[in-house]
Amino acid sequence: MGMDVYGKKPKSDVGEYFRRNVWGWHPLWDYVENNHPEIAELVEYAHSNDGSGLGSRDSSKLAKLLVADLDSGKVAEYVAQRNLMLSELPFEVCNLCEGTGIRTDAIAVESGMPTKELAEDIAIIVGRTQGYCNGCNGIGKKEPFQTWYSLYEVDVEQFARFLAQSGGFEIC
Repeated sequence: MGMDVYGKKPKSDVGEYFRRNVWGWHPLWDYVENNHPEIAELVEYAHSNDGSGLGSRDSSKLAKLLVADLDSGKVAEYVAQRNLMLSELPFEVCNLCEGTGIRTDAIAVESGMPTKELAEDIAIIVGRTQGYCNGCNGIGKKEPFQTWYSLYEVDVEQFARFLAQSGGFEIC
């Protein structure tokens, strides 16, 4: 699933369409909410694709704010701090194998996971050579769900360019 963001009155091709999958859109809009709440609060349902958006004036204002954030290094600092915070989150017990590293439900048995040979590097870590889980690579723990969401400076840059040319937008 993704967020398709359409310009209301695009001034160029850049302002016609902007898209991010949910893994990229949510952190991008989180940035807007955290750094420009006065504009973010104008979009009632920014984390859904129900048609919420901004008019031309507010889109242009947000574009200018985002460009200023990029130029000042504020975006780079935010992304770095976010990535550091995510890297420090503890691993979670895998829900597919319940932390054993070996998935044994019907789907796993049919796929041969309980007897599958592990990669050598994983076998060294877990101390066994067989038994696999596709949720955690046989380790029993995995990175937390929050780490699936990513934000890069280029996301903010591309969104700012879109906003400046969109004439307002709707999230569909």
